[in-house]
Amino acid sequence: MSKTIKTFKIISMLEAISFLVLLGIAMPLKYIWDSPQMVQIVGMAHGVLFLLYIAMAVYVSQLLNWSVKTLFIVVLCSIIPFGPFYVERKYL
Repeated sequence: MSKTIKTFKIISMLEAISFLVLLGIAMPLKYIWDSPQMVQIVGMAHGVLFLLYIAMAVYVSQLLNWSVKTLFIVVLCSIIPFGPFYVERKYL
């Protein structure tokens, strides 16, 4: 079980970082400097990591017997910048 939680922590951190890079670097490059290439790369990586985060959140919620409310908060945190860092501190 601890290996699964460690894997979820890694995915969570990577998802959060990819989201911040997408919002803070790739999007300004696209809309300010008209360079959309980074959005394509980072956006794809973030999308895959987001799906992995959601799948792992559901799996970990079953392992740790989270309530539906807790699972909802964890999933909601995936769309808020810095949210996955909060999840790691509070629920893992």
